[in-house]
Amino acid sequence: MLATGCAQLVPQTVALRTDWPEGVPRTTEMNTVPFFPQDDYQCGPAALATILSYSGVDITPQALVDEVFLPSRKGTLQIEMLAAPRRHGRVSYALMPSYSDMLREVAAGNPVIVLQDVGDMFTEWHYAVVVGFDYPSGTIYLRSGDRRRREVPFSYFEREWIKGGYWGMVVTAPDKIAATATEERWVSAVVAMARSAPNEAAQAAYAAALARWPDNIAAAVGLANEYHASGAYQLAVQVLRIAQHRHPDSPIVINNLAQVLFDQGRYNEALVTIEKVSDKQGPFAADIRSTRAMIEERLAQQKTGRRP
Repeated sequence: MLATGCAQLVPQTVALRTDWPEGVPRTTEMNTVPFFPQDDYQCGPAALATILSYSGVDITPQALVDEVFLPSRKGTLQIEMLAAPRRHGRVSYALMPSYSDMLREVAAGNPVIVLQDVGDMFTEWHYAVVVGFDYPSGTIYLRSGDRRRREVPFSYFEREWIKGGYWGMVVTAPDKIAATATEERWVSAVVAMARSAPNEAAQAAYAAALARWPDNIAAAVGLANEYHASGAYQLAVQVLRIAQHRHPDSPIVINNLAQVLFDQGRYNEALVTIEKVSDKQGPFAADIRSTRAMIEERLAQQKTGRRP
């Protein structure tokens, strides 16, 4: 009964004994991941600086304190951990609560921030960065606290990690997609990143997502919007033409295409385009009516010689 009870405490570690993730090596370690010893209660900024620096961002934990550290809580919330990298042109991706997914990311060269409870008697939340593992010896390697290489047994690591709901995240350059990314969750992560990231980074992230999932409407529209925002109207048109070919009845694609054509001064093309969905009902119906009215008003102004 004792063995069964212990197994129940670390179910994912037990599962790895017979179900090791396919394609993942038994041993790997990223020795070049930087290390920033944490100040008191500031494991969040230290962990973020670790993976942001590894992804190519020149930053220190001190530069991140004002962005993520909450003095009243003496720590950092997960939502702030995910938000901060986006402002630096990186994609933040929350992993599924899976030991296997964490191992896949590390094996792919992506350090993983994990949330642990490292308290002996009372809860003590802590962010650490997984940089490697060795299955034969059952060891996880972490950048943690004031230790550049903390070695923890697989089972002990799970006991610390499970209390935080197996929460973990990776940060990637905008043109790199996480190893365990799924289409819907990754595109959602890119959309969230684009709200605060520099335009060039958002373009790169959307382009990478669209290259991986060419039928994804959100990625196509997002990329076109970023091109449009930077004044690259013709690139926006090209992206939306391809999306229209793949999704000929999509009201959002056609509406946005008509808008970009309008902004190029191609009013007749814009009108022909928007007419394809003018009778559509649904959440974009008001946008379509507004776009069509704008185009028709401009064409009327042209006919009468009035200036817009």
